[in-house]
Amino acid sequence: MSESTTNGAGDGNQEEINPQQSASNASDSDSSSAAEAVDPIDAALADLVEDLGPISKEAELLSDLQRLQAEFVNYKARVERDRDVSRNNAIAEVLRAFLPALDDLSRAEAHGDLEGSPFAAVANKLRSAGEKFGLKSFAAKGDAFNPELHDALVQTPSAEVTQNTVADVVEPGYLLGERVIRAAKVAVFIPAE
Repeated sequence: MSESTTNGAGDGNQEEINPQQSASNASDSDSSSAAEAVDPIDAALADLVEDLGPISKEAELLSDLQRLQAEFVNYKARVERDRDVSRNNAIAEVLRAFLPALDDLSRAEAHGDLEGSPFAAVANKLRSAGEKFGLKSFAAKGDAFNPELHDALVQTPSAEVTQNTVADVVEPGYLLGERVIRAAKVAVFIPAE
């Protein structure tokens, strides 16, 4: 009797699946489907590599040489640019050191103290040396006041002006090319309110 019960129970339970075995089978089917999904990508990549062919040692060396040559050209251009900037900065510093002497000679010339003296030749030589490097003096009475070019020492209200105007130049400014190496010191007329 126990056999028949076992057989009857066995017949009904033959379809029963172990839960651990079921999870294992499911993960196997997932991994096989994931492997199938990756396999086409790997296959396509392998086909692409085969189509391209192996990279030769000469092609690698040529690529390296071209990269190094481009780096050298960029380095050379950067060094030239830096050299020009350093040269211009050095010239500006030397000329800036001579500006007080030029100011004194200009004041002496304005008072008539240089006429007939050997310092007139010195003043001309210093000015021409500065001009050789692009040194230009600027600022004059009546110019429009520009805060980028002028330092206002004094402001005087005036009914005669409609905009800020240079009334007097205390010390001229200097440009080296387009670069301001010293702003002009000026007195300014401002419109009266």
